[in-house]
Amino acid sequence: MADNLEKIELEYILNTSPAILFNRLATPSGLSEWFADNVNVKGKIFTFIWEGSEQQAEQTLRKENKMVRYQWLDEGMEEIWFEFDINVDELTGDVALIITDNVEPGDKEDTIELWDQQIDVLKHGLGSS
Repeated sequence: MADNLEKIELEYILNTSPAILFNRLATPSGLSEWFADNVNVKGKIFTFIWEGSEQQAEQTLRKENKMVRYQWLDEGMEEIWFEFDINVDELTGDVALIITDNVEPGDKEDTIELWDQQIDVLKHGLGSS
C-alpha cells in the first residue's frame, strides 16, 4: 500500500513568529485550535478527535521552532506520515509553513483542499488571515 503513496508539499506564508507557530503545530492545545476538534496526548502519542471519530499518530520528530512530524498509527496507515516545517526567509523575515503529506493516488486534490481549509482556520486563529 505504501509503495503507491504520493508525496505532496504545500507552502503557506503566515504572519506570525516561528515560536507561536510551532506551538500550534506541536502541542495538543495548539493543534485543537485548527487541526482537530480535540487533541489528547500521552507521551508521544497524539489522539486527534474529529466529530466523534479518532485517529492516533506518534510525534516521531520534533525540532523546537523548526519542524514536527507525525506518523499515523491506525491500521493500514502505519506507513503514512505528515510533517510541518517552519522556514524563515533570511531577507524578508517571512515565516513559511511547509506541509509534507503522503496521500493515496486520487486523494491529492481533496487533501490539498482540506489543508487549505485547515490553514485558513490556523491563519484566523493567529490573526493573520
